[in-house]
Amino acid sequence: MNIQIFGTGKCFDTKKAMRYFKERKIPFQLIDMKEKGLSKGEYQRVRQAVGGLDAMLDPKCRDQDTLTLIKYLAEEDRDQKVLENQQVLRTPIVRNGAQATVGYVPDVWKTWK
Repeated sequence: MNIQIFGTGKCFDTKKAMRYFKERKIPFQLIDMKEKGLSKGEYQRVRQAVGGLDAMLDPKCRDQDTLTLIKYLAEEDRDQKVLENQQVLRTPIVRNGAQATVGYVPDVWKTWK
């Protein structure tokens, strides 16, 4: 397994995801989205794995103006706006190669090899 957890230090679900993998002694890499964020390629792979951008957006994010703008932008412009404003994404984003999840979903992580 090659686990990457994208999240922030203040996010409770990110902390729970880290604890989940620590308790099972599964090594992971934490990427702080306030410092680095997702690259364009990582973003595309995660979006494809979780079933589209709508599954990645956080309806409760603080930046409601940007979230609303993204929802009403033309389809071809949405991805670029999300990459510029990653605070609208739900966390944690957990990747294992081509597999990915958004949010705290240990039931899915149990199935990963």
